[in-house]
Amino acid sequence: MNTKFSEALLARKQAGFIPVIPDIKCTSPKEGDLLQGRDPVEAAKLLAAAGAPALSVVTEPKNFGGSLALLERIAEATALPVLRKDFINCEEDLLLTKACGAEAILLICALQTPPLLAKLYQEALKIGLEPLVETHTQEELILAGKIGAKLVGINNRNILELEIDDGTVSATALLAKYKPKDALLISESSLQTPAQARAAVQAGSDAVLVGTAIWQAENMVERYLAFSQGMGDFINGQHQSENMRFEK
Repeated sequence: MNTKFSEALLARKQAGFIPVIPDIKCTSPKEGDLLQGRDPVEAAKLLAAAGAPALSVVTEPKNFGGSLALLERIAEATALPVLRKDFINCEEDLLLTKACGAEAILLICALQTPPLLAKLYQEALKIGLEPLVETHTQEELILAGKIGAKLVGINNRNILELEIDDGTVSATALLAKYKPKDALLISESSLQTPAQARAAVQAGSDAVLVGTAIWQAENMVERYLAFSQGMGDFINGQHQSENMRFEK
């Protein structure tokens, strides 16, 4: 499997769907246990079968219950391009990520000095990892552009608060216009409804990353499909009601 993470997202978008990246995480600092007895690998396989173009796997163990072993199992089980989400801060992390089968790596602006961010970005490219540069402010988006980022995320929450703050997708609406030229933009976190996913895309996102809302649904696959529905109804002027506004 050699499909790039970004290419998989673009192919899904060109097929008329909102590219929704399921976020495979075991626990949430805000919501607690998300698995509720479910096997995350089996859940990942179900979401892949439902049309997910790519997956995100949180490997941070202390606050999110993840592991590199989980990343490796999901990469093997789904054959989809997988993003590793963790607090990456050294080249060894990049090598371990590649060895576990990931195609992409999260680099968080707020955790790095600009020189280190630029170094990790280039080293990731050298070993065949696609860096997703995560931002939360206008300044960080400008920095992402300076290092040449082509895959950029806007985290609607503050990762320095472990995503327990009350972020809203309005952050994407405010910041999307500052994305680097020709970059593929992903809206991350705080997307609780399909309406919010469509609103994020209308604001300028090319894809969305959704975790908790899918895990808390009675039927994960149905919830995923609802999020990934295309923009046709929205563009045609239907459903232009209160629920299409950015919601908390």
